[in-house]
Amino acid sequence: MAFDSFRDFVNALDQAGELKRISQPVATELEITEIADREMKLPDGGKALLFEQPTVNGVVSPFPVAINTLGSHKRMAMSMGAETVDEVANELGALMKAKPPTSFKEAIKLLSLALDLRHAKPKTVKSGSCKDVIQKFDAPPSRKEPWPAAPDILKVGQASSLSAYADNSRDRLEACPTLADLPILKCWPLDGGRFITLPCVVTRDPDTGERNLGMYRIQIYDDKTTGMHWQLQKVAARHGRRYYEKGERMPVAIFIGGDPMFPFAATAPLPDGLDEFLLAGYLRKKSVELVKCETNDLEVPANADFVIEGYIDPNEPLRDEGPFGDHTGYYTLPEPYPVFHITAITHRKDAVYPCTIVGIPPMEDFYIGGASVKLFLPIFKMNFPEIVDIALPAEGVFHNLVFVSIKKTYPMQAYKIMHGLWGMGQMMFTKYIVVVDAGVNVHNTSEVLFHLTANTDPQRDSIFTKGPSDVLDHATSEIASGSKMGFDATKKIPGEGFKRAWPPLIKMDDAVRKKIDALFGATK
Repeated sequence: MAFDSFRDFVNALDQAGELKRISQPVATELEITEIADREMKLPDGGKALLFEQPTVNGVVSPFPVAINTLGSHKRMAMSMGAETVDEVANELGALMKAKPPTSFKEAIKLLSLALDLRHAKPKTVKSGSCKDVIQKFDAPPSRKEPWPAAPDILKVGQASSLSAYADNSRDRLEACPTLADLPILKCWPLDGGRFITLPCVVTRDPDTGERNLGMYRIQIYDDKTTGMHWQLQKVAARHGRRYYEKGERMPVAIFIGGDPMFPFAATAPLPDGLDEFLLAGYLRKKSVELVKCETNDLEVPANADFVIEGYIDPNEPLRDEGPFGDHTGYYTLPEPYPVFHITAITHRKDAVYPCTIVGIPPMEDFYIGGASVKLFLPIFKMNFPEIVDIALPAEGVFHNLVFVSIKKTYPMQAYKIMHGLWGMGQMMFTKYIVVVDAGVNVHNTSEVLFHLTANTDPQRDSIFTKGPSDVLDHATSEIASGSKMGFDATKKIPGEGFKRAWPPLIKMDDAVRKKIDALFGATK
């Protein structure tokens, strides 16, 4: 299902009972974070939140703030127009395995899969709602005064609707704001400033013209400059290095909002060179309509809520970015990064500002990462057919800890999987991999830890290696470089140095279980 705006997605969440509205003024400085963090820690991720009167330095913003919109399994599935993420993953898996049909029935099935792809390719349009209001910064912005107070409909304690809020705010939106006016969060007390936390960053390779859509936090320095925190191993950083080598200004576009599949696609572990808008189009079952920016040649979704255009100058010194309370649960300390100069800001008249926060898990990003794993599991299985399932437990803050279950058929197969995964894309950042047998539920951390401690001899069943590490990892001795550890928690077979009999796992007789179930009811 395609959403024509982020507002449409918010309204869908509201109708499904997945949204809490907060009508009283709440500060974008720390207060929204505290409320959102409490909600994210609730069972199953709590609800999405809509702050209808976010304040920036005490002044109510004309743009409501939406947060935790993807922070549950249900809301992730809703963003894809499905009942469950597994449903989407199974469809993609079937497509990946598609073979030439041998019967009419198979031909119809394959045609159905192919028709799903008819919307995958993005298309360029002349204009879109992201250009309802346009402000270019080749001259100073005309507006000098702060935004007026909120309309009466949004006084504290009164019921309100998102559509009514937009209608009553419309007269305030004819002059496009600067960055200082957007409801950008200062998330945590030691943060170096305000950060855009769900930015979709568009760049192009200057040699091949290939486009990349990534997500890199954006620290606000002032009205017209920000930090650009693309880590060393990211595609946009590679694009940037080529512009630095050429000595040419690098065009960059940042968009916020639009279809919720855009930020998901920006964070998805796609193979290098594959356009993220293809994935977004496939998932939303509708082509992504792209429109050319006002001040450079990059393209952004026509239905985005906000677009920030600009450039990076390779002749300009790097500038310290941070600190920032990160998904690791710790602050990342200041490091030098490129400066992004803003040449234009455009937005919808009915724009909603979507954002997130990261920190000590579980947070919203746990559900986004979990959906990525499910969606791309068929691709992992194409490379490693013995893989049954993969899980990234919340405690591992994405890639620090990975559980993998396999159908083991030969000695040392668990180590083959470890090395293979460490060589695949962002899995190179994984610190710890635990491999278990096919019957172990990798989504049950307690069950995995039971098999880890029961089935391993620490010296025999573990391995150390070295490789790239996450730039955000504060524990490594050197930035972006560290060690990794793998554990073989599978049942040992001949050829793996185990010379004793392997005992059976304790399990009740099936006939007895069925009899007791009939007498007293089945156990959960």
